[in-house]
Amino acid sequence: MTDIIKIGNKEFNLKNNKVYVMGILNITPDSFSDGRTIDSPEDVLKDVKRMIDEGADIIDVGGESTRPGAIPVSEEDEINRVLPVVKMIKENFDIPISVDTYKSGVARAVLEAGADMINDIKGLKNLNIYDKSADEFKNVYNGTPENEAESKRITDMAKVIEKYNVPVCIMHNRELMAYDNLIEDIKEDLRESVSIAKAAGIKDENIILDPGVGFAKTYEDNLKVIKEIDSICELDYPVLLGVSRKSVIGMTLDLPVNEREEGTIAISVMATEKGVKFVRVHNVKGNVRALKMYEAIKGIGE
Repeated sequence: MTDIIKIGNKEFNLKNNKVYVMGILNITPDSFSDGRTIDSPEDVLKDVKRMIDEGADIIDVGGESTRPGAIPVSEEDEINRVLPVVKMIKENFDIPISVDTYKSGVARAVLEAGADMINDIKGLKNLNIYDKSADEFKNVYNGTPENEAESKRITDMAKVIEKYNVPVCIMHNRELMAYDNLIEDIKEDLRESVSIAKAAGIKDENIILDPGVGFAKTYEDNLKVIKEIDSICELDYPVLLGVSRKSVIGMTLDLPVNEREEGTIAISVMATEKGVKFVRVHNVKGNVRALKMYEAIKGIGE
């Protein structure tokens, strides 16, 4: 793993066992937790300032809800949601901006506007091809796509990331929840995503991995991924863990979305022990305070 990853104009030390906090800014009226619209720019900026004051290291802007049953958003609508927000944050604050999107057109628009990172829930893959056989899938990612159009569609996001030379968070995802060995299969899927990135010319120091808690996994799968996240860290890339307020917490504690903060914080602290470098959360204040307490006890940063 590289010692430093640079996101925007900020360098993140990956060798000091510190966990950095990514604050979630959803511009999605149908978000499962904290949706909002761009209709009130002042409120959006107020939310960003609050997260920065609370200790957020990165702001992650999302324009399409990925909760189960969410209605897909067109590329144009997603750009209309997130682009003004990226511009506003750039104009008013000095903090790295990540944009949560799997659409290459959205990525291109926000990177052109100054975004510093892309958070791709499809792991640089076009998941529509998961209805193919395993052999067909491997052929596509071994550089022998069935046709040129499919090849272009598969590599578009990777090409955009490479062009703008920015970090990308590659999340694990798949359409079929069929695993022979959950953790090893996730690791192999992530290796395939990394191979796509490297084939496109994306540098190792621009790659972050996310095991995709809540995506293509059962409740039991999600618990196992969290428990064994240190195995994902063995892939030797910085790992981001996004579990904030997710159903795995709700099902474990039998709590609604707005009462899952303690569960989220517990996982964030545990993630530090396991080697995770970034946590993506809604409640920046609570997570930052818990992590600072942990770091003080362990002498991290001394």
